[in-house]
Amino acid sequence: MPKTPVRACLSPRLLAAGCAAVLALGGAALPATASAATASSAAAAPVPRTARAAPHALTEVASLAADRLALADKVAAAKYGTPAPIDDPARERQVLDDVARRAVALGLDPAWAQAVFRDQMEANKQVQRGLYARWDAHPEERPAERPDLAKEVRPALDRITVALLDALRATAPARTSPACTPLLASAALRAAHTHGFDALHAGALARALPSVCG
Repeated sequence: MPKTPVRACLSPRLLAAGCAAVLALGGAALPATASAATASSAAAAPVPRTARAAPHALTEVASLAADRLALADKVAAAKYGTPAPIDDPARERQVLDDVARRAVALGLDPAWAQAVFRDQMEANKQVQRGLYARWDAHPEERPAERPDLAKEVRPALDRITVALLDALRATAPARTSPACTPLLASAALRAAHTHGFDALHAGALARALPSVCG
């Protein structure tokens, strides 16, 4: 199946190259060497008033998704070298059920909220797999400490869940606009830069966002 402009933008290569420009141009091809200035100018193109009503919410969504991905390093460090699997269907179901309940209380479509969080979890696992591969190949880079999943990591993830649902609710004016995707892509580029993400994490951030708009 060919990629739509949304999913083409939210690919690791184009995210790093400035996929906001791709989306602002309606999915036109952008060379991999495109500069950040090109992406910024394209993302600054006029957008409908409905999309301008909630740009901060889209920025917050991208920022929180990046915060969540940053915690993937701690999840990986906690599990690496133990019998604990990367895929944890029981925990994922618990999170998605909680998301659905909270979404209903906020007046959000629970199926949409679950789709967004399913993407978040797949992105998190993408980082974990990448880190496992890196640590297998480079033992000297393995984490020296093992974070406590129950006491340290999961409470932080739960706090992000609450904040992210609030941010998703605030995206309502922009979410169905054609400008949602370029605004979100631009926000993702900024979030990746702010967090100092490498290619692994930038690619995972792209994986975390495709269900937000539409």
